[in-house]
Amino acid sequence: MSGLIERARKLKKTIVFPEGSDPRVIEAAGRLARDAVVNPILVGPRPARVPEGVTFADPAHAPSLSKYAALYYERRRSRGATQVEAAEIARQPLYFAALMVAAGDADGSVGGAANTTAETVRAALQCVGPDPQVKLVSSVFVMALQDRSLGHNGLMAFADCAVVIDPTPVELAEIAIATARSARVLLATEPLVALLSFSTKGSGKHPQVDAVVEALKIVRVRAPELVVDGELQADAAVNEFVGSTKAAGSRVAGRANTLVFPNLVSANIAYKLVERLGGAAAIGPFLQGLAKPANDLSRGCSVEDIYNVAVVTALQSGPA
Repeated sequence: MSGLIERARKLKKTIVFPEGSDPRVIEAAGRLARDAVVNPILVGPRPARVPEGVTFADPAHAPSLSKYAALYYERRRSRGATQVEAAEIARQPLYFAALMVAAGDADGSVGGAANTTAETVRAALQCVGPDPQVKLVSSVFVMALQDRSLGHNGLMAFADCAVVIDPTPVELAEIAIATARSARVLLATEPLVALLSFSTKGSGKHPQVDAVVEALKIVRVRAPELVVDGELQADAAVNEFVGSTKAAGSRVAGRANTLVFPNLVSANIAYKLVERLGGAAAIGPFLQGLAKPANDLSRGCSVEDIYNVAVVTALQSGPA
């Protein structure tokens, strides 16, 4: 994480945490402020002891509450939300934090220490909304491998391991484009994107292979600047000898640093096997495809997890 931390420090971003009363969040925010990595804002009543550099925002007394309620009403009235409901929802910490991001009062949010993934993602979708260029929220893991000759100095992006269960070809293409953007930010390199399958260049015939081939066509139309290839088996994507044998002439085969799996089943199994059997560190998952960054923690997260996710959230928000 050291390189990511240094990059985040230069951006001077403001990150809001909706679960401001959680001791782990308070400790992580104190460390982030002390290390001058981000400017943390914690949602909730101000406790008796506040770490230096940490700001608290209590929805019950916040001057900006009416502004956030109006913003929520504007975004959700077409779905039947009333002004009274908007005022009540804006008081809820998850929504208050997401509306801070939507309003530009914070650069990103980090929640989920005490709320479920469904609750955290719902607040982000309703308040921040999807990126109009992608229109699909998915997730990405950064995998730090033991072998630094693989990927980009041992770093790879895996998607989608946590959100979209069975993507259509269009959705798979959107995941690939979003993951390439994430790889560019988080790995600090140009993405080499492999769309994975159990087939390489027609070696297998099946509708699941056809879906990956179709996704590749869509990616090349929507993002012609990307270096992307498929369908590739995993060994052809990451091993230079196998890649040159199975997919001669490919700019990606054997050199991929960004792996897009055909569905959540394969992606989730793959990242856990690489982590547990291959000794890799799995950092994430991070949400991608939102208009502004909002990330979800595990409810079993550690202080270190919260710290690291805040660092990545700052990077996802873009240059200062």
